[in-house]
Amino acid sequence: MKVLLLGTAAGGGFPQWNCACRMCEAGLPARTQDCIAISADGTGWYLVNASPDIRTQILSTPALAAGPGPRDTPLRGALLTDAELDHSLGLTMLREGAGLSVWAPAAVLHALRTDFPLQEIVSRYGAWNWRPAAGNFEIDGLTVTVFPISDKKPKYVQSTVDGPWVVAYKISDPSGGAVVYAPCLKTWPEGFDELIADASCVILDGTFYSPDEMSGATNKGVGSGAQRAMGHIPIAGPEGSLAQIARHPGKRWIYTHLNNTNPILDPESKEYKEVLAAGAQAPFDGTVITV
Repeated sequence: MKVLLLGTAAGGGFPQWNCACRMCEAGLPARTQDCIAISADGTGWYLVNASPDIRTQILSTPALAAGPGPRDTPLRGALLTDAELDHSLGLTMLREGAGLSVWAPAAVLHALRTDFPLQEIVSRYGAWNWRPAAGNFEIDGLTVTVFPISDKKPKYVQSTVDGPWVVAYKISDPSGGAVVYAPCLKTWPEGFDELIADASCVILDGTFYSPDEMSGATNKGVGSGAQRAMGHIPIAGPEGSLAQIARHPGKRWIYTHLNNTNPILDPESKEYKEVLAAGAQAPFDGTVITV
């Protein structure tokens, strides 16, 4: 199984267009907004989330290039972890892709019909297939396991339907390889240890390094205390994900969805060196992983 890290930054990308924090002014390599692509055979590909940067991400990735026919594409569809605009707006850029299938939790599909009618918008350009993601299902030889994370709704949602609104996916191939993709974790949820037990690679929420980094002096207080409401487990600290990673040696751990304030965006920072020492990484956009 192949996994492409198409984008590794949180909403707004890095640097963020309206931010003058220390990190955004540091001249570090840019990152686009978080999403990945997976393939069982390197021929047909499925997006997991579709960021607003998807056009740039596809055009910069040879494996996703159009052809051989004038309208052929290796993209077969997408899976959505949630209804956030950062993870779904890219579908509008793929509106010409008639025949694409999209899997998402039932609550997410509802939001994309009613609160933000993305389904209707893209379906006017061609036939799309919208399918609920729950339990286990198969796509082109890959087994997808849906793991509910939380009921955190996007700000635009007025719907009162039951969640889950946020999920993680474990994707397994017939050879026994498995990857877990969990770009949004409020905490280390019950049952998550069991989900990742047989996964060789875990792509994990790395939004913030510390619990209060957005309000810190080094980032000029850009968050004004709003960070905790965003629902992302920090990397560092006794309640952070690095402490959990230490209990699971032998896996490849990758941080994604990095906020523009996160010091591990700098490969030379002491914070990133701590991440590396713990056995995790934060690779750049375009990284290819073989599972």
